[in-house]
Amino acid sequence: MSSTAPVAVQPAPGRALGQLVGRRLRDWVPAVVVLVLAIAAWQAAIPLFHIHKFLLPQPSTIWDTFWSNRGELLRAGWSTFEEALGGFAIGSGLAILVALALARWRPLGRAFMPYAIAANAVPIIAFAPIANAWFSPFSKSSKIVIAAVLCFFPVLVNALRGLTSVRPESLELMHSYAAGQIAIFRRVRIPNALPFIFTGLKVSSVLAMIGAIVAEYFGGTLGDLGTLIRSQYQVFDYPDAWAGILVACLYGIGFYLAIALAERLTLRWQPSTFD
Repeated sequence: MSSTAPVAVQPAPGRALGQLVGRRLRDWVPAVVVLVLAIAAWQAAIPLFHIHKFLLPQPSTIWDTFWSNRGELLRAGWSTFEEALGGFAIGSGLAILVALALARWRPLGRAFMPYAIAANAVPIIAFAPIANAWFSPFSKSSKIVIAAVLCFFPVLVNALRGLTSVRPESLELMHSYAAGQIAIFRRVRIPNALPFIFTGLKVSSVLAMIGAIVAEYFGGTLGDLGTLIRSQYQVFDYPDAWAGILVACLYGIGFYLAIALAERLTLRWQPSTFD
């Protein structure tokens, strides 16, 4: 008497892709609905509550202002984004290197972390004028330093957690093969830390833009986004100031999405991360 084992039916590639796209669309629908409702409420609240339009313009006015001055605004945003990107690369890269050292020598980590936490507690708006005094207030160096300081701590904490939260069974298996510390880091600790590192990078991508703009408030050129926003609200040109804020949001969101895409491409071997 013969028996046949059940055969798992794999969905067709086109159907699987459709299911993935449908699931992603369902994930984004609530956020899009909330955004549309918030913009509609903002648009209607101005005349309903008799809010002065020069203080809080309607979204339609902000968009018209952005579209009319999009060339100047996008160039200023790109100048600020270059500073944010430089600070992001320096701060995140240094944080990952420090996390590797602290994970390798744990007593050093216990001695270093209280000072890192204390440094992170300093308000960045208080440190920005000092950084401008250290460097030329009209160069990009001071803005890059501020962005790097903001990016350092989130990446350090997440990377260190990922490097040290390895299952003991994995370490015992590597020790049973007489693996050295370099092999353990390369095959166990670093792959385990990648999801944590990307979490820190996504947080830092937004903080980098914030740090660059805040630094430009205390010393920047006319081609910077922070300087443009400050100069516009100082002359009570709030639609232009809000248009600058919109550009900052667009660059920040684009930067975040780029890191998220890099995470998806890098961690394809770990599909549970994106379920």
